[in-house]
Amino acid sequence: MLKIWRWYTNCLAVHPVKTQVISSGLIWGLGDLAAQAVTRATAVKKKNLFLSDEDNIHINWRRVVTTSIFGMAFVGPIGHFWYEGLDRFLKCRFNYPPKSMRFVAMKVALDGIIFGPVDLFVFFTYMGFASGKNVNQVKEEVKRDFLPALIVEGGIWPIVQVGNFRFIPVRYQLLYVNLFCLLDSCFLSWLEQQQDAAWKQWFKTFSFKEQKSRDG
Repeated sequence: MLKIWRWYTNCLAVHPVKTQVISSGLIWGLGDLAAQAVTRATAVKKKNLFLSDEDNIHINWRRVVTTSIFGMAFVGPIGHFWYEGLDRFLKCRFNYPPKSMRFVAMKVALDGIIFGPVDLFVFFTYMGFASGKNVNQVKEEVKRDFLPALIVEGGIWPIVQVGNFRFIPVRYQLLYVNLFCLLDSCFLSWLEQQQDAAWKQWFKTFSFKEQKSRDG
C-alpha cells in the first residue's frame, strides 16, 4: 500500500493534471458501482421483490463508464484547477495566513457557493443526456433533484471541506474530495431512485412559493 501511495505522489508531482484526471475517473467509476448496489437494494426493498443471484450481480457497465467519464472530463481537470486556483487567489487577494480559520472559512464558503452548485448542476445535466433523455426530461429531472441535493449536501460538505482545507495539502485536496464522493455517489443514486417522493415535492413547493412572493 505504501508503494502505491509513493507511486501516486510521484505521478502527481510529475503529471499533476493527468494524474488527477485518471484517479478521478477510477474513483467515480468505483463510486457508481457502489451506487448501483445501493439503488438495487433500495428497489428490491421498495418493491419487495425476490431476485435471482444473476439479477443481483447485474451491473450496468454503460453507466459505470458514463460516470467515470464525468470524473475524468469534469471533476479531474476542473477540480484540480479549482483547488489550486482557490488557494492562490486567497493568498494573493486577502493575504490570510495559510490554515488560519479565516483562510479555511473563506475557502469553504467559496467552494459551497461556487463549485458545489456547478458540480451538481453539471452532474445531473450530463447524466440525463448521457442516459438518452431529451432536453425537457433533463430539465424536469434537474428541477426535481438539484435543490434537494444542494440543501442536503450543503449540510454535509462544509464539514468535510473544513477538514480538507485545514489539514490536507492542496495537491491532495481533490483526492480527498473524490474519496468522499464514493459515499456521495451512493447518496445521489438513492436521491434519483426516490423520483417524485413527497419530501422532494416539498422542496419544489417551497421554491415556487418563495419565487411567487418575490414577484409580487
